[in-house]
Amino acid sequence: MERPKIGVFSLTGCGGDQLMILNLEDVLLDLLSYFDIKDFQEISSFKEDSDLDIAFVEGSVSTKQDLRKLKEIRARCKMLIAIGNCAISGGIQAMKNGQMEILERMKRVYGIEEDIYGVLEPKGLSAYVKVDLEIPGCPIEKEETLRAITSILHGDMPDQFDYPVCVECKLKEYPCVLIEKNLPCLGPIIVAGCGARCPGLGLPCIGCRGPIKEEANAAAELEVLLSKGYDEEHIVNLMRIFCANFGEIKKITEIIRRRSGKGRQE
Repeated sequence: MERPKIGVFSLTGCGGDQLMILNLEDVLLDLLSYFDIKDFQEISSFKEDSDLDIAFVEGSVSTKQDLRKLKEIRARCKMLIAIGNCAISGGIQAMKNGQMEILERMKRVYGIEEDIYGVLEPKGLSAYVKVDLEIPGCPIEKEETLRAITSILHGDMPDQFDYPVCVECKLKEYPCVLIEKNLPCLGPIIVAGCGARCPGLGLPCIGCRGPIKEEANAAAELEVLLSKGYDEEHIVNLMRIFCANFGEIKKITEIIRRRSGKGRQE
């Protein structure tokens, strides 16, 4: 059988999700032998501009160049897989979305008025093109990625997590850091799949895998943390680190900013 042709690409991001694929050391060579690799920057400078069966894309769309590249990739591939929080929802670089105009951010950072970088408000891939599968995380989990790739090789779409980190805490019998330590844990609204790594170390979940699609109740999470004595602005900023483009968190942010009289900085 002809091997599936794949490409692994990066937009605005740190490259960590590509590195996690490379960190599949024990099975990497065997795994890659099942594919015909046409483009994988972290492995080789070799590139072949051919059609692809599968494209893995990390990083957010944060510039016009990113957007052009993404559309070219989508046109080349049969299946597009968003890997990592940046590619799914915009990532950390989106945390100021809706709070400050993108050109104002550029002015504060680079001290220039003109847009010489072609900047866009950071968003995930699905804001612009059809995405066939999402693998969450910052960075992605090796085991979850391996399961997804193996399923695709067998012609199936992988199962995806649809429950919160809290479930994994219970399954592993970890003490609840929200209840027992009074820490600002986002586990109730964040999608599972990490094995509750941070709560297992006695640390609060900070939301790096993003919210549970269509189910995360950010308003209820806000009320719980307010009852624990945390400041409203602190809670919302915590939620926005990885989830600023999530609809309900965007609404909560806007309500609080209007109430405080801050509004969106122009």
